[in-house]
Order: sequence, then structure tokens, then C-alpha cells
Amino acid sequence: MYALISAFRNSLRGLLAVARSERAVQQELLLLIAAVPAALWLSPNTWVRVSLVGAIMLVLGVEFLNTAIEKLCDHVNPGYNQDIGFIKDAGSAAVLFVIVLAALIWGAAAFEALR
Repeated sequence: MYALISAFRNSLRGLLAVARSERAVQQELLLLIAAVPAALWLSPNTWVRVSLVGAIMLVLGVEFLNTAIEKLCDHVNPGYNQDIGFIKDAGSAAVLFVIVLAALIWGAAAFEALR
């Protein structure tokens, strides 16, 4: 049980550290807070609601991984490096893909609700 509590504390510490320093994460956390009531309003279907909120959580998860990759790259090589730039760009592309996925999910739910 101690290991579980310790892991939760580590995760919470990471969430707070990244939320304090990364503007994109701050915006996505605000979006998550807004997504919960919006999902409740948009659909009576529990699975649609879970999908809507889950899509935003997925964006946040990938954003956290991208931030971790970028911080690690900056630690390993603080100067400009073409290979490091490629790695950072790939992480950024991953974030873009999940943002597009989230937009598609929200768009489909909005389309269904307005139909």
C-alpha cells in the first residue's frame, strides 16, 4: 500500500511541477475542467461523456510525455542539435495528432447532439 501512495505522490508532484511551468498544460487543464460539464450537457450517454473527457485527458497525457522528452533532451544536450530537434518535433507531432483526435471526438458528439 505504501508503494501505491508513494507512486500517487510522485505523480501529483509531477503534475504540479509541469502545470506550473508549461503554458500548454495550463490551457489543457482548464480545457479539462470545462470539458466535464460540457460533456454532461452534450450527451446523455455515459460512454460518450467518458469518451469526451477521456479525449482531453489523452491530450494531457501525451503533452506530459512530450514535456518530459523535451526536458530530457535539454538536459542531455542544452545547445542546438539537429537530432534533438527531430526528437522534439516528433513529440510535438504526437501532441498534434491527439489534439486532432480530441477535436474529431468532440465534433462528432456535437454533431450528434445538434442533429
